[in-house]
Amino acid sequence: MASEESDGGAPTGAAYTPRELMVCAAAREIDDGDVAFVGMRLPLIAFQVAVSTHAPDAMSVFESGVVRDDPADGFLHTMCDLPNLNRAVSLTGMTDVMGRLARGDVDVGFLGGAEIDRYGNLNTTRVRAGDREIRLPGSGGACDIACMAGRTVILMAHEPRRFVERVEYVTSPGHGDGGDWREREGLPGGGPDALVTTKATFGFDDGELYLRNCHPGVEADEVVADFPWNLKTGEEVDGEPIGTTDAPSAEALELIRSFDPDGFWTG
Repeated sequence: MASEESDGGAPTGAAYTPRELMVCAAAREIDDGDVAFVGMRLPLIAFQVAVSTHAPDAMSVFESGVVRDDPADGFLHTMCDLPNLNRAVSLTGMTDVMGRLARGDVDVGFLGGAEIDRYGNLNTTRVRAGDREIRLPGSGGACDIACMAGRTVILMAHEPRRFVERVEYVTSPGHGDGGDWREREGLPGGGPDALVTTKATFGFDDGELYLRNCHPGVEADEVVADFPWNLKTGEEVDGEPIGTTDAPSAEALELIRSFDPDGFWTG
């Protein structure tokens, strides 16, 4: 189960993969009693870890209409797989779940993106590669989650090309141009609260991204160098030194590997 340096995370030889570390960091962003809007890939596992450990009273809702308060009884490729339906609290529909979101019932939502800018705005619609424009899948429910969830947690691979001063297309609004932008625009949700990558975890101060913790084996200088602007650190924001992300516990790793036994999402 050793990780590979090419994935941008823990050093080669670590007892966990960078994605396993991301799952644990994402799970910690779910508080006990939270209603979490869970998407695809790593959040599928992060919720199951959280509800199995520190957040037993958390609830998950899925865009497909599934609502559950415990781990699925089998591996999940997608939110619609049968193990996610079996013993669910309710099997409703997209209208019901999006209605919960609109009412302000969702505490935390998970998002991903192809690009993120300094104020947490996400682009999953189109990117440029040289003189070519590449079309991406677009929003789905991501824009709704970004606008209306109490807070959002963003997960993405740590690659310099993903960090831009300003996204070309705002698929999912973050903190706009910083400050009270969301309030001025009338967005009810709190916006991005954390970014988890394969190298570090980040917070937001007055709407602007800053480095909070580096993953074990990663230096702050190499993280900061990946950003095209002068990235703030926790030392500048609150005077606290940059921390180190807690490595996955033995219990958490055992859970992750039971939920994803072949490493389909976390390998």
